[in-house]
Amino acid sequence: MSWIDLGIFLAYMLAMLGVGFFYMKKNTDQEDYYVGGRNIGSWHIGLSVVATDVGGGFSIGLGGLGFAMGISGSWMLFTGLLGAWLAAVLLIPRVKSDPAFSNFFTFPQIIGHLYNSNAARVAAVICFLGYLGFTSSQLLAGAKLASGTFEALDLHYALLIMGGIAVIYTVMGGLKAVIYTDTIQWIILMLGLMFIGVPMAYHFVGGWEGISSTLPASFFSFSNLSWQDLANWGITIVPIWFVGMTLYQRIFAARDVQSAKKAWFIAGLFEWPIMAFLGVSLGLLSRVAVEQGVLEGFGLGMDPEMGLPVLLSQILPAGILGLMMSAYFSAVLSTADSCLMAASGNLTTDLLGRFMKGKTHKQEIRLSQILTLIIGGVAILIAWQMTEVLSLMLYSYAFMVSGLLIPVIGGLFFNQNNGTAAVVSMIAGGAVTAGLTIAEVALPFDLDANLFGLLISLLAFLSVTYFQKLNSSKLKSI
Repeated sequence: MSWIDLGIFLAYMLAMLGVGFFYMKKNTDQEDYYVGGRNIGSWHIGLSVVATDVGGGFSIGLGGLGFAMGISGSWMLFTGLLGAWLAAVLLIPRVKSDPAFSNFFTFPQIIGHLYNSNAARVAAVICFLGYLGFTSSQLLAGAKLASGTFEALDLHYALLIMGGIAVIYTVMGGLKAVIYTDTIQWIILMLGLMFIGVPMAYHFVGGWEGISSTLPASFFSFSNLSWQDLANWGITIVPIWFVGMTLYQRIFAARDVQSAKKAWFIAGLFEWPIMAFLGVSLGLLSRVAVEQGVLEGFGLGMDPEMGLPVLLSQILPAGILGLMMSAYFSAVLSTADSCLMAASGNLTTDLLGRFMKGKTHKQEIRLSQILTLIIGGVAILIAWQMTEVLSLMLYSYAFMVSGLLIPVIGGLFFNQNNGTAAVVSMIAGGAVTAGLTIAEVALPFDLDANLFGLLISLLAFLSVTYFQKLNSSKLKSI
């Protein structure tokens, strides 16, 4: 990378830190720090939502899917569109129009309102652990981009640099810094992919003639995947729109119901088809370059997720490379900062909330910043131990979904209020998914552990509810 590219990249990073410093001066209390003053418009919210959900992890992950299977990998983000639009129609009117939720900061506070404080604490632990893992996946994505672009930069050093920048500006600025930088970052990413990355990669591999003569027809088919792929993506990604802490923070931050719904419709369209096809197309083009033998230092046996950054580093001229890398680092930072804010909100508000009582607004913000910094450090340590971005992301999603989906659906839409059932359901579902994943158990039909965790969670919820009603009826009859 030339000094011009490095200068562009450093200027971008300094600008992000500047935004964090600006909002550090403007934030006055936790209302500003965690939910942006509850007065943010639909376009900012929508772009922030899609930047958070797709971000660097899915950008790198989509590149890996495009490299391995072609355009069929785009179906993964179709589940994101379904989730976003279902949440816009079903979830947002229920949450945003209910006065009981008008002063909440976090998702576990909703669980606490629907059930009890014990259920809220269990939900907070699940959210915290899930978003800690998700933050780590984004930092790892950034490190892969950096090490694939800067030849002299080791993956671990890249992780320290990327992690440090993301953590520092998030610590300083809170949710406002996150949302407004997300908007800038997403615009940079989309323009970079559309007008720089894809056209230049397409030309580099010889256009359509070079592509079609290099790869088999299966790479250009929408059916080059199994039903298990669609099922596993669907049961993991669609439900996250109903339990994701980062998404509830943005519902709370939106001005009103209509603004929030519009934001979710915007986010869905940007996920699929726009980002889905851009991501897998670049991954597919990197596969073409490898097959043609024109991608130096990269072979078929190497990590597919590294193909995309290596391709871009070799085909883009000085100046353009800096802009393109800034675009991709934008995606990484836009998700890492949001997930870090979610984990921080869970810890500060839901798990350590009693220690915040009686403190001044200045003390609240300072403690929130310290905890955010600590969580960011732990996320960097986790990322240090991992190697694959997409797997770490989907594991984190699956853990949260299997633990949280059944209780929140039961409480919001079926008026269930059995706190014991909610607690047992969350622990059982999350534990089964985590246990099966860690033990690497071979499951029937190659389905994900998340499906079995959800089934156990549902059975636990229904069983506890039934037996408690049965015992209550017996006591009344005595």
